[in-house]
Amino acid sequence: MNEMTPMTPPQRNRAARTTSVVVGVIVGLLALGTIAAGGVLLWADSKKDDQGYISTDTQRFATRTAAIATDNLDVDSGGPGWLTSHDRYGNVRLEVSSRSDKPVFVGIARTKDASAYLRGTSHTTVTDFHSDPFRAVYRAEPGSARPAAPASKPIWAASAHGTGMQTVTWDVKHGDWSVVVMNADGSRGVDAGVSAGADFPILSALAWGTVGGGLVLLGVASLLVVAGTTTRRYAQSPALAPA
Repeated sequence: MNEMTPMTPPQRNRAARTTSVVVGVIVGLLALGTIAAGGVLLWADSKKDDQGYISTDTQRFATRTAAIATDNLDVDSGGPGWLTSHDRYGNVRLEVSSRSDKPVFVGIARTKDASAYLRGTSHTTVTDFHSDPFRAVYRAEPGSARPAAPASKPIWAASAHGTGMQTVTWDVKHGDWSVVVMNADGSRGVDAGVSAGADFPILSALAWGTVGGGLVLLGVASLLVVAGTTTRRYAQSPALAPA
């Protein structure tokens, strides 16, 4: 009776084992990146203040014109239903204080309404800014008319005016919006310190979900690497294989 000679593992099995290890390493690197991203999100979540907001430092915005307005802020509601719910956007908080002796006004309105209100008046639009060091980039909008006192207009979704620190909290809605900062009487020469913050309601859940997803990927990567290396070791040393 002829004895059977042990056969060398087929080339395709060796390739499959190598592929398992390579894919495992790639998934492992992806997992580490995902966990790191989750860690950054957790760090950001820890920076919320007592009211649950993450805020910028107070920065100076100034113009010789009658108003400072932001360029169109497009809030898009596209996406899955769970992202387009009321809680997707959360709240924005603006803290504004006058750097002169004039009472200040801050308001948020639909861009078309803000543009109509400021049309024909000399005002400044913030088109961009640089963060380090902070420097706002402005576009001058010419005009000669003096605008009516902003608080007298019913266009504002949220607004505040007066002396000292003025705080506006806005429940963000879909659409095109602009922030306007003025002197409360509509006069020229606006000089204000502005801090913006947001509460990012899904930040905590997103952070923990990202970390959890990274850990799952790391587990999958470990299984792929272990499967490839263990099978290879058994193939190279049949005596090590399980009975």
